[in-house]
Amino acid sequence: MTTTTSIREIQEDELGRWVAVVNSTEPEPGRQEAMLADHVDWKRQAPQTVWLLAEDDRAAVGAGRLTPGWHSPPGVARADVRVSPAARGHGIGAALLGELQLRAEALGAPALEVEVRDDDPGSLAWAERNGFREIGRSVRLALDLTEIEEPAVAPPDGIEIVTWAEQPELARGIYDVACEAYPDEPGSADVGMESFEDWLSQDMQGSGDRAEAVFVALAEGEVAGYAKLSMSVRVGYVLHDMTGVKRSFRGRGIASALKRAEIAWAKREGFRTLETFNDELNAPIRALNEKHGYRPARGSISLRRP
Repeated sequence: MTTTTSIREIQEDELGRWVAVVNSTEPEPGRQEAMLADHVDWKRQAPQTVWLLAEDDRAAVGAGRLTPGWHSPPGVARADVRVSPAARGHGIGAALLGELQLRAEALGAPALEVEVRDDDPGSLAWAERNGFREIGRSVRLALDLTEIEEPAVAPPDGIEIVTWAEQPELARGIYDVACEAYPDEPGSADVGMESFEDWLSQDMQGSGDRAEAVFVALAEGEVAGYAKLSMSVRVGYVLHDMTGVKRSFRGRGIASALKRAEIAWAKREGFRTLETFNDELNAPIRALNEKHGYRPARGSISLRRP
């Protein structure tokens, strides 16, 4: 860390400078405004989020984020450290990480968890040098919507597919499915489920969420499963956020029908690419995606430091 570098916590009025640093590490034309809206909304959903800005002679050169209690086990906080390419090699990342560690301990979540791209060996080596150890991998799969025809949804007998926008009263039933599906995801068994009100605000009403992009499977009026898309900060992209089916309804092809409903909607809306992230251990959902034409792309590695 150079003698002129300082680190301080910032608020929303300076978030644009923070986002600019993040964007410099993964350049994506036209996404900065969308990233800004997303980060503001994430802090609304996770109020303990901390944003740190590293400055060198008043120029923003590093960005750090700490998010305690956001789909994490007790005592664990998610962390993100970014340093502008031109400023690397001077200890700025280590200094940001050290400050995030202090904040995490003060908030009662001393174990930090980070995520790096699986095609970025430099960041992976940096995380390992700083005491992080791999706890899981997530595979990114992408579907090129420009190369396919809109699929027929064709739900199984006795199942009707509707959107949440069409029947907003289904929220509680969707939550009941989530309470079964969330813990069944690999690595999520020890993550506590939020209350209905918090789940509704944090998981279903974010800046990238749209009720017409939430598809619900009904069996004689009962919510048997749902699938949710989230709008990406990248132009032309849309993301699979969650697919869940009640345990008593699994194995009947409901998840597959929900997947086709999402693909058909994204195709009609003019999106070019559908993306999803699946844990390597989640073989059923990976097989479902590959069956529908998704192909492997860049993934991510999750690491944790006790």
